[in-house]
Amino acid sequence: MEQRKKQYRHFLFGLLGLNLLLIVLCMGELYSGKLPRNIRVMAGQESVVSEEMSKKWANKKVIPGGTPVGIYIETEGALVLGTEAVEATDGLLYEPARNIIKAGDYIKKVNGIAIHSKEELTEEVKKQGNSPIVLEVLRKNKMLSVKVEPVKEKESKEWQLGIWVRDNSQGIGTLTYISENQFAALGHGIHDIDTGDKMDIDRGYIFGSKILSIKKGEKGKPGEMVGVVCYDFEKPYGTIKKNTDYGICGEVSEELLNQVENEPVEIGWKKEVHKGKAYLRSAISGTLEDYEVEIKSVDASNKNLAKGMVIQITDKRLLKLTNGIVQGMSGTPILQDGKLIGAVTHVFVQDSAQGYGTFIENMLKESNG
Repeated sequence: MEQRKKQYRHFLFGLLGLNLLLIVLCMGELYSGKLPRNIRVMAGQESVVSEEMSKKWANKKVIPGGTPVGIYIETEGALVLGTEAVEATDGLLYEPARNIIKAGDYIKKVNGIAIHSKEELTEEVKKQGNSPIVLEVLRKNKMLSVKVEPVKEKESKEWQLGIWVRDNSQGIGTLTYISENQFAALGHGIHDIDTGDKMDIDRGYIFGSKILSIKKGEKGKPGEMVGVVCYDFEKPYGTIKKNTDYGICGEVSEELLNQVENEPVEIGWKKEVHKGKAYLRSAISGTLEDYEVEIKSVDASNKNLAKGMVIQITDKRLLKLTNGIVQGMSGTPILQDGKLIGAVTHVFVQDSAQGYGTFIENMLKESNG
């Protein structure tokens, strides 16, 4: 009896194995030759290059950058940093905008009048006197109308709302590439230093810059480029049209095109990027040079695609000059196998010889979307 039970169990296991084999064969037949045009991984968090995009750029080349540029942007309205108390003429403290206006709001209009700077905001508030003021603000991509009662400040005798605002931002970054009359730089978006939010821009420009010195990176303390920017608004290097998750992009000027030294190269799609030797093209020394790096890892499925690659500086010249990646190198082109594959985006705070890079196709999608 016991022997029959064992034989029956063996028969069932054999039958199960045969069924599984048939399922695998059927699935292989089902998917054979039927791959989708766009392959998604990790529940659609990241798309491999679409067939349409790869066709569009198949025979096109881009000019790698590598030169530091000055960046100047103006916000779309007045960006709110926070609120504060105002000492009124009666000697008491009032905070008129508290719980009404929030950090990260963009003030677009004052009583129906469009404003573009903090000076215009101040002037319009003064004109309204002690009348309630209606502010039209952009908050999290939604327009809102809010009412604020101004307070007459004790010392200046001027009407105030008790709001801290900013209307521009500036700094130094690196040009990534030029494609026909378009440019892209930085590799990551410009975020406000106080709110941490990606800034909505009204307009912006890139300018020529000169690096005066370099503060080398140390463990726990990133280094930085120290330089001057030539703010010539009559002859900018380019006009910024977008501030995206993968950098800034816009139209390039003749002023910059006349200074281009690099030859055009092919685009390396993220499916071509691999671990191993690559190069950073940078003019951080004053001369445009290629510095050897190692791509330690490649992750096309990373949620944060500004960190799709981990790179390590191996070139002794660059390590001697900077100790690795420093602030201002964001946007530095990464080349592998003779193709432009990405741009530097971040430095490891605890090890400045290592950092992250984004894939070049991310920047191309944003600049041409």
